[in-house]
Amino acid sequence: MNNITKQDSIRGAFFASIVADALCLGSHYEYDAKKIYKAYGEKPIEKFMSPGEMMGGMTHGIGWGEQNYHPGKKAGGTTDYGDYNILILEHLAKTANPIQEFDVKAIIPHWMNRLENSWGSWICTMTRETYAQVKRGVKTEDLGGYSNATAIRHVAAHAYYDDEEVLVDVAKKAMFTHKESHALGGAEFFARVTNRVINGTNPRVAIEEVGKLMGGFYQDKVNQAIAKYEEESNPESDLSKEQFSDDLALTSMARLWDVGRSEPIKVGKASPTEGTMPGSIYFILKYANKEDGLKKALQANAMVGGDNASRGIMIGMVLGAYFGVNAIPKEWRDTLDQWDYCEELLNKLPLLQ
Repeated sequence: MNNITKQDSIRGAFFASIVADALCLGSHYEYDAKKIYKAYGEKPIEKFMSPGEMMGGMTHGIGWGEQNYHPGKKAGGTTDYGDYNILILEHLAKTANPIQEFDVKAIIPHWMNRLENSWGSWICTMTRETYAQVKRGVKTEDLGGYSNATAIRHVAAHAYYDDEEVLVDVAKKAMFTHKESHALGGAEFFARVTNRVINGTNPRVAIEEVGKLMGGFYQDKVNQAIAKYEEESNPESDLSKEQFSDDLALTSMARLWDVGRSEPIKVGKASPTEGTMPGSIYFILKYANKEDGLKKALQANAMVGGDNASRGIMIGMVLGAYFGVNAIPKEWRDTLDQWDYCEELLNKLPLLQ
């Protein structure tokens, strides 16, 4: 471990995930890495951008045309992935004394209020579907739809609960808009890995342990990511010599996905867990042992595009836990819209009091 306290590790997990998400606001759903690179001055992103900034005010969610997906946001703000993690943080801070079991039913009114009055980000299909279900009176335990998109929202829970099985339960419940098994499994995987890293395990060891524990699909995705990381980091490989090696690494790890509209895309950069999971693991492994690894990983992830915000939460929580909160560059700490607000709430949670 990098000689940081457990509290710094917990804070790092939360804030690095939010910062990673905010770095993706300007290019979220832009699938052309070369376009992002050109728009950002042919160098890695250094500052938060407003939606579509430097890219003509629009990003290209394949099949959805060119549009601004987060119309209520500006530079330093978060996408819907960050919004959900802040929403769960707000709920946990309200229920911190005494410590309580995580209850989805108790979140619903707050969630509905935020959606109706102050969201400002993309509202995903599963959120819309679940909102309609609540309005129809569907029971809490039956909420959600069958999207295989990963949407991790429980990062603040690592400051509230320390038991891995409890954290897994919270990770799944926080994704109450989803009930597809791979999506929920992705949340379980990163909950377990992050908990182990917070408690002193090296990221690669934690990833391999949890892959073995969960088996099947998850073990396959871990193996796939490790193989791709090792290929890209081998100076003799063709992949390592490519200028856009990270982009090629991610797109090569998944099938073509014909979304039935303008063009097929590779799932490696889109939202489904079969792409976001190995893609995130790839970035974690590549940058865990590099100097300034947290900053470089978050930059590299943003520059690849696609559903970079979804991957950003996973990469940020694991590497933030590993490097600690102080590894987040000062300029990002100072310009993240809700840093002070989130810090105040985070400090109310049991493991940080």
